[in-house]
Amino acid sequence: MNLALVGFRGVGKSHVARLLGERLGWPVVDADVELQRRAQRTIAQIFAADGEPAFRDLETAVIADLMQQDQQVIALGGGAVLRAENRAAIQTSSYTVWLTAAAETILDRISADAATAAQRPRLTDATPLAEIEHLLQIREPLYRETADVIVDTQQQTPEEVAWEIYQFFAPLIESAS
Repeated sequence: MNLALVGFRGVGKSHVARLLGERLGWPVVDADVELQRRAQRTIAQIFAADGEPAFRDLETAVIADLMQQDQQVIALGGGAVLRAENRAAIQTSSYTVWLTAAAETILDRISADAATAAQRPRLTDATPLAEIEHLLQIREPLYRETADVIVDTQQQTPEEVAWEIYQFFAPLIESAS
């Protein structure tokens, strides 16, 4: 089994995954980084040149490959749960944690990350907050469907979030070994 983190961008998936990997002694994979490595382009470049459907096809291929591995911590892209085949692959091969935060907090975190604007495309013509709220409305039921556990990152540091997840999953991981 793997440990997969799902949730909207800005909730801390990549940072928490690194901390969990250190604690568990497992390799850490950021699915978006792997996708960009394979495509040799940023996500924004893929969207601009090929469109969202092509990006989602690449994402599905990366997820399928990652889920063939074992004992790794995987930070999945915010939209990874949009396709049913991705959700099925994630649920079959991973303990899954949905990291949450309020839309305003997500906007604050994304706005503070200079790399986000350069690498991640806007997905609607709405204001940034309205876009986040709209996408959360679509994605939250899919995150919920996929998740074994939900962890609110709103008032916690990444270290606290990682510790909460570790405490929950360590007994399950040890019994599965």
